Amino acid sequence: MKWGCELGVLASALPNGLYAFGSSLKAKVAKSALGELSKSVKAVVPGATGVNGVSNILYAATNPQTWDPIPTAIFFSCTFFVMKSKNFLPKWLPPGSEVVIATAAATVFSVYTKYDGGVVGDIPTISSDGGISLFGGMVKIPIEVMDVKSLLNVPIVERCFGSSWVSLFMTAAIFSGVNFLSIVGIASGFETENNVPWSAPRELITQGVSNLAAGAVGSAPVSGSMSRSLVSRMTGASSKLACIVTALLWIYMMPYMSIMSPTPKAALSAVIVSAVVKNVVIPKKILQLKGNDFIVGVVTAVTTALTSPTIGFGVGVIIYFTVNILLGGNKAKVA
Repeated sequence: MKWGCELGVLASALPNGLYAFGSSLKAKVAKSALGELSKSVKAVVPGATGVNGVSNILYAATNPQTWDPIPTAIFFSCTFFVMKSKNFLPKWLPPGSEVVIATAAATVFSVYTKYDGGVVGDIPTISSDGGISLFGGMVKIPIEVMDVKSLLNVPIVERCFGSSWVSLFMTAAIFSGVNFLSIVGIASGFETENNVPWSAPRELITQGVSNLAAGAVGSAPVSGSMSRSLVSRMTGASSKLACIVTALLWIYMMPYMSIMSPTPKAALSAVIVSAVVKNVVIPKKILQLKGNDFIVGVVTAVTTALTSPTIGFGVGVIIYFTVNILLGGNKAKVA
């Protein structure tokens, strides 16, 4: 399942890496035979959202003449630097320095050349003097907490759920389940590959508290992210302290994040691709499986890539049961 999720991460990053604007790739694919094939698959399996990403990868890989030169140059240069810079950067630099250097260089290039491709753009900020004041003004947190009345007055039910609270709660419940499956895939992968133990109750409580905090400040729901997790691992930020520091920096640096506005999206795509491309091209964990384990792993991974983590997980369980229980196979390990 993890391989399918990583392929999805790659599919989401490639459009902004090879094209000035990611939407241009979607438009090109829609007019191609791959676009027609995607429509046919989704007509049969409406939940096959991943097929669009796979189509994007196949189209981009087979039509290099459609790539935009400047974002492509930024993308490949940053990808190469992030993946290979450890061979020539000073050893005393902390892990992740290559990411900072690559994005900083791309930002400087964007500013001085007036790069007209896709960039981060304007980042909403509040005054550094605004937000929550604690301990008599000694500590200021630049976030604005919404009052309960404002939260309840947002017409989200009428706009998105046909005025049905039942539909809203059902959608939220499904999101929670999909989110937890995503976290299972991320955390179990880290446990296997990096010996980082994880706990289902701990992750559920953490995600619940995070979503309560997100709602209090008017944010979108919080979920696990394969791409961010892999980038964090690549840069060495995998400890509890790193998580706390990251959260504090996100909060306190918010008034100054406009410095990232001219950063090309191609550079950010390069960072994401650097974290997943090796495992996508050579899925070592799947290739190590034997016999029935291999069948279950491949079917689960491919289904996840073409549909979604939820459907992939469900199909994986069915294939596991069929191959290893009904047919009397050996105990399998789902990839």
